[in-house]
Amino acid sequence: MKVLVIGGGIGGLATALSLRAAGIECTVFEQSRDIRELGVGINLLPHAVKELASLGLLDALDRVGIRTRELIYANRFGQELWREPRGLDAGYDYPQFSIHRGRLQGVLYAAARARIGEAAILVDHQLHEFAQDERGVTATFRRRTGSCERVIARGDALIAADGIHSTVRRTFYPGEGSACWNGVMMWRGAVEYAPFLTGRSMLIAGGMQTKLVLYPISNQTAEPGNNLLNWVVAAKVSDGAEPPPWRDNWNRFGRLDELLPHAERVSRISLVDPMKVIRATKEIFEYPMCDRDPLRRWSFGRVTLLGDAAHLMYPVGSNGASQAILDARALARHLASGVPVPDALVAYDAERRPQIAAIILTNRKGGPERVIDIVEARAPDGFSDIEAIASYAERKAIVRGYAALAGYARDQVNTA
Repeated sequence: MKVLVIGGGIGGLATALSLRAAGIECTVFEQSRDIRELGVGINLLPHAVKELASLGLLDALDRVGIRTRELIYANRFGQELWREPRGLDAGYDYPQFSIHRGRLQGVLYAAARARIGEAAILVDHQLHEFAQDERGVTATFRRRTGSCERVIARGDALIAADGIHSTVRRTFYPGEGSACWNGVMMWRGAVEYAPFLTGRSMLIAGGMQTKLVLYPISNQTAEPGNNLLNWVVAAKVSDGAEPPPWRDNWNRFGRLDELLPHAERVSRISLVDPMKVIRATKEIFEYPMCDRDPLRRWSFGRVTLLGDAAHLMYPVGSNGASQAILDARALARHLASGVPVPDALVAYDAERRPQIAAIILTNRKGGPERVIDIVEARAPDGFSDIEAIASYAERKAIVRGYAALAGYARDQVNTA
């Protein structure tokens, strides 16, 4: 069997490694001219780390990321709403990692080069079209170097891990249009900064209008004792009725003067000075918070979707990259099962798609961060007793219920 993987991002590289571990040959086609470590911070939840550990990548993750110790939810005044340990500190068999998106991609890329070979990872190959028959899939690529060269590849299956602007998805759903914007603009950055709390803590604070996210993603800094602190400010700037102000772009530079009025709403956090953190950041990125409606189908014969190409979701609950990795592992397992390729892709679709659809819809309601919105709605000026605003049972149902829905509750992860 030979598989064509479209896209050299986290989902595509995780797919390549998973296929290689299953004894399946593959080639990765990436449209960019090189694979670079772009982006800022993300979280890898224990169920995804479990899968990467089974690929032998745990030590590599430890070298570039931080094992998250605790998660704290607070209102915009810094009053604590929820605190819980994470990863190993919560009794999981596997850690949670806070990590730079680009460095995670770098770990996967290095492993893929070593295991499937550099010759099987082709950059500067933009998918132009594909066609399938009873025996396989033929894909045609354009080189982006200006040579107008076309490359034709043949495989038993084609896996579309080509991201939020997926060519393959657009082929199967030509009238879908652009991603859905909820009216929230996100500003993001990372800066070397002194650790707060445990040095491995994650804080999400604010309210329905503006949220602040803070967590460290690396200890590899120029100044000893500091860490690389990732931050996000998400602010409601529109009702979302109109299209986003630009295409959903993860690497657009943002303006400090546009961000600061929103950041002021979450500036009263005592654990760390958000305004000082933001002003110390050299590069600020901004993009609209977008998702896409759940699809009724991912797999079409010998072709299927994976990662953001299949399920772009709001970045709440730290789920996007983790679910792409779970996609990759499930896909490889089904392709290695011995059934015909179309049947394997149908089984992958049936396993992954319904759960992902539920996550997308739950994220639209706030995901686990809905606990912040509930408290904000009931006590916009703060509180003296959180139990009088939202009981522990209610808060637990929101946070832990989401973990179970997304598949990373402790008993789910620790089950062999």
